[in-house]
Amino acid sequence: MIVGEADSARSMKTADVEVLSTPRLLAVCEEASLAALAGHLPPDLTTVAVRTQFNHLAPVGIGGSISAEATLERVEGRRLHFTLSARSGDASGALVGAGRLVRVIVERDVFLSKVQATP
Repeated sequence: MIVGEADSARSMKTADVEVLSTPRLLAVCEEASLAALAGHLPPDLTTVAVRTQFNHLAPVGIGGSISAEATLERVEGRRLHFTLSARSGDASGALVGAGRLVRVIVERDVFLSKVQATP
């Protein structure tokens, strides 16, 4: 991903600097976990993130690039445990973020039936 203005901490209102925001960095890592699962679940199932532990280790400026990786470490019933990492540039770049993510497998229709409408 190339870091754009919309990805910055200033734009996301999480800080007043023009660097990649932590929420956007984490989102890119979550996207990597979804990519790792692509094609491995039947259409009636999906996964949702339920827990994250993440460290943003180094700043990346506008125009910089990052790559993210998610590795499925273990499966405990419906819980999928991933390790996450993000590096500047390609996979050989400096580590800019690392952490863990737990996703839970859910039945898509059952999950969506529990969504509460906003008033």
